[in-house]
Amino acid sequence: MTSDGAMTMTDLLLLPGDGIGPEVTAEVRRVIAALTPDLVVEERPFGGISYDQSGSPLTDETLALAKASKAVLMGAVGGPKWAGVPRDKRPEAGLLALRAGMEVFANLRPALCFGPLADASSLKRELVEGLDFMIVRELTGGIYFGEPRFIEDLPGGGKRAVDTQVYTTAEIERVARVAFELARGRRNKVHSAEKSNVMDSGLLWREVVTDLHRREFADVELEHILADNAAMQIVKNPKQFDVMVTDNLFGDILSDAAAQLTGSLGMLPSAALGAPGKPGLYEPIHGSAPDIAGQGLANPLAAILSFEMALRWSLDRTAAADRLQAAVIKALEDGARTRDLGGRLSTVQMGDAVLAALA
Repeated sequence: MTSDGAMTMTDLLLLPGDGIGPEVTAEVRRVIAALTPDLVVEERPFGGISYDQSGSPLTDETLALAKASKAVLMGAVGGPKWAGVPRDKRPEAGLLALRAGMEVFANLRPALCFGPLADASSLKRELVEGLDFMIVRELTGGIYFGEPRFIEDLPGGGKRAVDTQVYTTAEIERVARVAFELARGRRNKVHSAEKSNVMDSGLLWREVVTDLHRREFADVELEHILADNAAMQIVKNPKQFDVMVTDNLFGDILSDAAAQLTGSLGMLPSAALGAPGKPGLYEPIHGSAPDIAGQGLANPLAAILSFEMALRWSLDRTAAADRLQAAVIKALEDGARTRDLGGRLSTVQMGDAVLAALA
């Protein structure tokens, strides 16, 4: 911020967050210093640590800075320490508020199996070697945001909980458009996953995606798939998928299932994108892992690869992104492994391996 109070343009805002978030984000900072030292980088508390310091998991100042940046990279939020905090003040509420405030609606979650890690997957090598598909998850609608939502006491005892699944034509169409456009630059196939057989929101989802495909993307192959079948197919024959578009809830579940195919949750980044020109939000899909926080055991590669996605999608640094991805692959080929991958390297040592490959 300038002396007159105006907001300056930040290239990248780091939000380390809670648990292992600060540890993996520290390795991203080392990569930035080695690869793109000219980036203007800011850092702010976020999630539980922000609540502890200010009474809010996401302050107005942090949200304003996020919206004024080109990209935002966060570590992870949450943990048992904040289980008793009011729901609207929990770290996860801060994350939802950040996504909504930044107006990011398309969550890109790659399921990419690097060659050296094919044997680290819980599936057979032949099922995952060469795996490369993208889940596009709608991020700001659906059951996580729908109203009404409440828990109420019943007159005769017990309670009743209500969550509401809500989608509009516009919400479905804009995320489906991202998936179709993405597929055009890949293998030109989209699977659209929903539960149109039992849910009205799923029926609308199928109708809207079908209509958009007919009007604008007839050149892209489209296949509809029920979300439960998608879960089965992800572990049965994952290489059949190129791009999968789905709603907030199913995307949350299916992308975590796909993550295990790659060997570890510690390997997978994600990007959340909004309208063109808006900042993107990047984060590893692993959680805050409070059970190993502070022990130097976390795998920083998902956070480092989230930065690679930020370079590619928001910062217009494709050459740097290519260098970083190649360095990660080289480190893995040279045998670098953290505990989650069956190795013994610490968080910092894995960062060292990537930096050595960059050099």
